[in-house]
Amino acid sequence: MRTVSRGRFASICFMGLMAFVVASFVTVPVHAQDYRALVAAPDRSAADRENDKRRDPIGMLNFIQPRAGMKILDMGAGAGYSTELMARAAGPTGMVYGQNPPDQFERARQAFDERAKSPAMKNAVQDVRPFDDPVPPGVRDLDMVTFLFFYHDTTYLPVDRALMNKRLFDALKPGGILAIADYSARPGDDVSSGKSLHRIDENIVKREVEATGFKLVAAGDFLRHPEDKRDTPSSRAPMPVDEFILKFEKPR
Repeated sequence: MRTVSRGRFASICFMGLMAFVVASFVTVPVHAQDYRALVAAPDRSAADRENDKRRDPIGMLNFIQPRAGMKILDMGAGAGYSTELMARAAGPTGMVYGQNPPDQFERARQAFDERAKSPAMKNAVQDVRPFDDPVPPGVRDLDMVTFLFFYHDTTYLPVDRALMNKRLFDALKPGGILAIADYSARPGDDVSSGKSLHRIDENIVKREVEATGFKLVAAGDFLRHPEDKRDTPSSRAPMPVDEFILKFEKPR
């Protein structure tokens, strides 16, 4: 009978173990995240739970599909409501950048700084940079960019939207996702409705984003309210506001 040295035996065992680990890694499926449990987390603030009533975070997360380990840029983060949701979804192995402009919305930036003290934000940082230069130095190959209810504001602020969209495109890895939600203007309304009504025609968003090279891959209807006539400011509408959400992909 052929004998095997102790060192040789240990080497064979190690190689077998590594083969098992690799095989397990390859074959174990990636399960869908439990977004309902994420939203129900007991350490979320009362203010965020109140905001949930109009934002439908479970529907939003299911549509956008942020995953553990993702690197995400949250544009127009404000006080950080959506940034925190992305941070919880990305988990400790992910990273989320909450972008706010340096010369606008100071109170929102201060509120973000307070939120950042919570354990749920350990993997998130505030990214104080202009909308048209939003990506921190050295950050590349983002998995996802979220732009929730703030694109319309860039129509009246001093923002080069074509440059902004190009920089988001360049920062995403091939196959990366750009998700945009906003308050609906009437079809054909021009960009002036961004300031007067705090709304935007979704066709303007599609046209501007696709001109950069993005491909529209999905549109959600879970935020739709057809009873909204879209002719009053979104913050003062007498009924639930009609909202759209679009998902774009950077071609692979």
